Amino acid sequence: MMDQPIRSTFKAPNAANRVLLHSCCAPCSGELMEGMLESGIDPTIFFYNPNIHPRHEYEIRKNENIRFAQKLGIPFIDADYDRDNWFKRVKGLEWEPERGKRCSMCFDMRFERTALYAKEHDFNVFTSSLGLSRWKDMNQINQSGMRAASRYPGLIYWTYNWRKEGGSKRMYDIAKREGFYQQEYCGCVYSLRDSNLWRLSQGKSKIDLGKKFYNFSKTS
Repeated sequence: MMDQPIRSTFKAPNAANRVLLHSCCAPCSGELMEGMLESGIDPTIFFYNPNIHPRHEYEIRKNENIRFAQKLGIPFIDADYDRDNWFKRVKGLEWEPERGKRCSMCFDMRFERTALYAKEHDFNVFTSSLGLSRWKDMNQINQSGMRAASRYPGLIYWTYNWRKEGGSKRMYDIAKREGFYQQEYCGCVYSLRDSNLWRLSQGKSKIDLGKKFYNFSKTS
């Protein structure tokens, strides 16, 4: 698109040309996917997000990501939903605020699994699309990524600031162009709870799951 900010070429650590990209969703990862391809980097999507609730929401987000990966010819790894283990790890953190200890635990769990896959499949670098969202604490995400990478000698978590140089704007431009599903909460049952509580306090209705898309809304 002519009005999009010019994207600088991405350069992965150690000039790696293969990167395992943990993707939280199509809207956030779309900018990274296109940017890596334009930069001569060969990404593989690793979709491991056991936090997403309910299952119907999880499937919509995953299928949107698969659709775009297939369009770009990018390999897509569909990891286990693993919901029960996520709830075990979050026990006791149910009322933590967004960006609090519960989110750190969630990032740790997802990145530990991503790092293991990276090591087992000869990726030297992995990263995540989670940091592109302005609702997330990038430092918190990077710390989790580096903790996971430190388990395996030679593995690097790429801490690039995907938001800079117009990354966030391109994320929305791509989402609108592709008509991606528009997520209205982070993903877990607790973020859904808190988002709905806030909406009700503002006189708004609860989130209508599975209905809102960029550029249009599904009615059936």
